[in-house]
Amino acid sequence: MTTWRARIEPFTRPLFFAFSRATRGMTLGVRGVAVDGEGRVLLVKHTYVHGWWLPGGGVERGQTAEDALIREMREEAGLIVEGRPVLVSVHSNERYFRGDHVLVYRIDRFTMTDRSSHGEIAEIGWFDPAALPDDAHRSTRARLAEVFGDAETTTEW
Repeated sequence: MTTWRARIEPFTRPLFFAFSRATRGMTLGVRGVAVDGEGRVLLVKHTYVHGWWLPGGGVERGQTAEDALIREMREEAGLIVEGRPVLVSVHSNERYFRGDHVLVYRIDRFTMTDRSSHGEIAEIGWFDPAALPDDAHRSTRARLAEVFGDAETTTEW
């Protein structure tokens, strides 16, 4: 399904990156690996990029990484984190965006509710980590392999 966001994203993303680079020395993002009682992981499909991704987003000025993760999980997936998420790994996203870093957290305790963000997420789904959809993004596959012990953790995103 192609939306207007998917059509304009190749043009607007470089502008966003240029603005971010001019106003910030470094950027920080968070991603959450939510695991349900059946061992499945929560993934999201955005309206503006292809494939399945771990939910998450940027840490805003004045916000802790955990607070950003909790906000993003609620907005994108309707997941309310219970207790503290566990920091699993830290990655440099230098390859795609100079000065960007991503923190990956594992979430085992949560409840589900309605998403608070509309228009950004096309679909959410729960998947067995050993049987991900064909269009799961490369970084999603890599992070899940690290979290579930199938691969050594790397510092690169």
